[in-house]
Amino acid sequence: MRITIVGAGIVGLATAHALLDRGHKVTLVDPGDDQARPTNGNAGWIAHTDIMPLASPKVWRNLPQWLMDPLGPLTIRPTYLPALAPWLIRFVLASSPARIKTSIAAIRSINAEALPAWQKRLSSLGLRDRLRENGILSVWRSHSAFLHAGDIIDQQRSFGIVAEVLEPEDVARLEPALRNVEMGLLYPDACHVSDPADLAADLMRLARERGAEVIQGRVVALKAKEETIHVRADGASGEVVSDRVVVAAGIWSRALARTLGDRIPLDTERGYNATYPKDSLGLNRPIMFEGEGFVTTPLDTGDRIGGAVEFGGIKAAPNHERTSAMIARLKRFLPHFDADQPAKRWMGFRPSIPDSLPVIGPAGKDRRIVYAFGHGHHGLTQAAITSQLVADLIDERPSQIDLSLFSAQRF
Repeated sequence: MRITIVGAGIVGLATAHALLDRGHKVTLVDPGDDQARPTNGNAGWIAHTDIMPLASPKVWRNLPQWLMDPLGPLTIRPTYLPALAPWLIRFVLASSPARIKTSIAAIRSINAEALPAWQKRLSSLGLRDRLRENGILSVWRSHSAFLHAGDIIDQQRSFGIVAEVLEPEDVARLEPALRNVEMGLLYPDACHVSDPADLAADLMRLARERGAEVIQGRVVALKAKEETIHVRADGASGEVVSDRVVVAAGIWSRALARTLGDRIPLDTERGYNATYPKDSLGLNRPIMFEGEGFVTTPLDTGDRIGGAVEFGGIKAAPNHERTSAMIARLKRFLPHFDADQPAKRWMGFRPSIPDSLPVIGPAGKDRRIVYAFGHGHHGLTQAAITSQLVADLIDERPSQIDLSLFSAQRF
């Protein structure tokens, strides 16, 4: 079939390869050098060990102190609060014990397949060496804060996730540069990629080599006709005629879904980071600084400090005082770190849904249009398995995962 993919971020690119595997003719509509898309600046983690939604006890426990700090791990721009109110209401509803339990089961169902899907995809394309399989480490500044995570750790282990508790001396052996850490937790099976933007560039290059067509522009309309679907992009001459369409445009998917009759509570968690020259931090693996709202990753292209959640829409300018605040907090753990050296700062739009579950499934009014967006913090993690699920939907094959919890119609 002729299949058009709206969006050329990591999910769209992975989906292109899954469909090319099935013998389909693929057209990618790429909005171009959109630096705010998460594909270009995320932390690079394949975080398949994660099981908790954003609406989790950990977030609610820290939320009051975070919201009191305008530069803290989570903030809402006051001017954006009216627009965000419907999303926030659904976020509160998603925080009930029953809803959290459902979200955990759904997140685990897709994340359990995430790393095998990436290993298979990268191996098939000769890119297996892009994975850095050195584990991921979580650290706490206090033993009492670590104890609060006990229930989550127990749940992870109940799913078969390996999580090794580390005393301070164990952390010091793994990461000699770290200071002021009282407890650690190592996920030895977790990993990261060499650089997310470079990986996306490789996937784009190989998609072209495999026969995918790439059109520059942002899709502004989808017109479903009796036999075909017509895709109109602002940078293209004429319309792209397709048999099927995949919408994988991140935060920009919301407006397209609305034209198709699906009102989806999709908003953006604005994330910030700074990338320093390689080995500036002296760390060996990705680290989650629990309760601090940021992570670090030793990418091949530089050491990245990133995180934070800011709700402020897609129009407001970045506030890199938030980036500076993360760097200042990191200095508590890495006093040797020279934060004054040159660094590349970035802000991007994570497409977030209140229950932390992506939308994967057909549009309500036309099953020939398939959604694949809203992955939040797990876009890179879940991209390869999402691509397989989308290909199965396109080909009308049974899915290996119950997709009812990811349906656009669940709202």
